[in-house]
Amino acid sequence: MSAKFFIDTNILVYSFDNHAPAKKAKAQEIINQALSDNSGVISFQVVQEFFNVCLRKFEKPFTVYECQLYLDRVLTPLCESFPSIDLYREALSVKQETGFGFYDSLIIASAIDCNCKYLYTEDLQHNKKISGLFIQNPFC
Repeated sequence: MSAKFFIDTNILVYSFDNHAPAKKAKAQEIINQALSDNSGVISFQVVQEFFNVCLRKFEKPFTVYECQLYLDRVLTPLCESFPSIDLYREALSVKQETGFGFYDSLIIASAIDCNCKYLYTEDLQHNKKISGLFIQNPFC
């Protein structure tokens, strides 16, 4: 079984980006693996951020119906981290330890909360280790 990994919003967004075909292919590979062997997860925050982007910033924005389909087929099966006071406490601890912004710290806290070994993101320091979590830029 593969090591558990967390998928940041930018991975989901790149899976629809026709202007970056190599990133699109890699992002789709990560998502397909996550769905096929249950090794990948996301958080409530990733769902919110993805909808914000796909409804407003995609070249052809999603309709509400398309959002509902993607929610049912991809986001719901992957979503394992939900808000809690303990999650916010962990995010604040991560922020203090790393100096990252709060929302990045919340993503890291969610990955830790889900017992992930890897966090796939383009937005944070590649190969940084935080509380047993390795941050990986899959596009490097």
